[in-house]
Amino acid sequence: MKRLKQHVIWGQRGSFILAATGSAVGLGNIWKFPYITGENGGGAFVLMYLVCILLIGIPIMMAEILMGRRARANPILATAELCEAAGASRLWTGIGWMGALAGLVILSFYTVIAGWTLEYIVAAVSGEFTGLTGETSKQLFDRLLADPDKMLLWHTLFTLMTVVILALGVTRGLESSVRVMMPLLFVLLLVLLGYAAVEGEFATSLRFMFSFNPQDISWESALIAMGHSFFTLSLGMGAIMAYGAYMPSNQSVSRTVLYVALLDTLVALVAGVTIFALVFATPGISPGSGPGLMFVTLPVAFGNMSAGLVFGAVFFVMVMLAAWTSTISLLEPGVAYLNERFGFNRVAASVLLGVVAWVMGLGSVWSFNEWSGKQFLWGKSYFDSMDFIATNIMLPLGGVLIALFVGWKLRDHHILHELVSEPPRLIRWWRPVLKFISPIAVLVVLINGIFPVLRAVFVE
Repeated sequence: MKRLKQHVIWGQRGSFILAATGSAVGLGNIWKFPYITGENGGGAFVLMYLVCILLIGIPIMMAEILMGRRARANPILATAELCEAAGASRLWTGIGWMGALAGLVILSFYTVIAGWTLEYIVAAVSGEFTGLTGETSKQLFDRLLADPDKMLLWHTLFTLMTVVILALGVTRGLESSVRVMMPLLFVLLLVLLGYAAVEGEFATSLRFMFSFNPQDISWESALIAMGHSFFTLSLGMGAIMAYGAYMPSNQSVSRTVLYVALLDTLVALVAGVTIFALVFATPGISPGSGPGLMFVTLPVAFGNMSAGLVFGAVFFVMVMLAAWTSTISLLEPGVAYLNERFGFNRVAASVLLGVVAWVMGLGSVWSFNEWSGKQFLWGKSYFDSMDFIATNIMLPLGGVLIALFVGWKLRDHHILHELVSEPPRLIRWWRPVLKFISPIAVLVVLINGIFPVLRAVFVE
């Protein structure tokens, strides 16, 4: 398969770490991980989660980076070239196709949710959070969901924001943006942490998230830890492989992955302590999981605290940055493919795929209003159907296949060439874990994710 060989390399050493962390830190990380930590054993759950990161997230992330850097190509062409080099069946190229497609599907509904952050920045600045109660905050959120025109406006704007970054190229667009957005996100998070320490119930928040409760650990919480350790690092969607293609050859893969995993976990934990300190300081509201925590509960907290409107705006700007760094990573594999395979310039490729994702996202916009009550796959709304296909099937399946391909099919000299600077002991640990433990664990995550649907279809 002929292609335009890409030679772009991240210009500065920390760029991959910032880009990969930006891809990993997203909406779900901020509203989901803190809550599942508090509900599943606190500090005991964090320890179990870190073990899962070591056995699932880090080995597969190393494998995905290795594939991208070895081939110096987008996920689709990278898997094709590595299959040829390894003498493996071309069926393995499905890894790249599935990752790029999953990224596009996720982007189509992710920009819809990310658009809500833009609405809430405006709401905070304009004073709409002032004096909110749980009921009036829910009404504010429901009004947004019931307004297809406003939802469409924010979906369009966030898609455009994503396209502009990618159209500027790898160096001027991707690298420059993450080198500005990620440090800004960290600074805003620390500012909010300081605000929560002064105005919030900091000690109560720390107890909720970190009290060591091993009695709350169960098989269900183990499944949650395994699933989150995989999904939190943006594995299986081609983004890490695409970013790995731009990674300098002399940069340590293992050390880089460790930094990304630590930063991702640290951001989630600090965000959790901050959020729950504010929630617990506001009478009449309680912590909850999912979008309700961010778009219903927190506006009440900000609207009833000193300088809450300012810090509410700061919070949603931070969340917007987390979403933005994620959306650019979702579109990059497809843009890189069109650029390297067909010679599309970055502007044309970004616009084309941005329009495709925007059109696919219309169904997600209408799922909350015009198509409310309509069922698509397995009795789910269009939005939930797209989410289920991408996150419950495509991503874990991609993760399993990456582990199996690098662990069993890729030749030793290809692997050792990319890991030449790694300690031999680490390679001796990493390869068996990648071959045996990681794919089995992700397969469990895959089965656990699709089991309720299978039971509903074939049993009920």
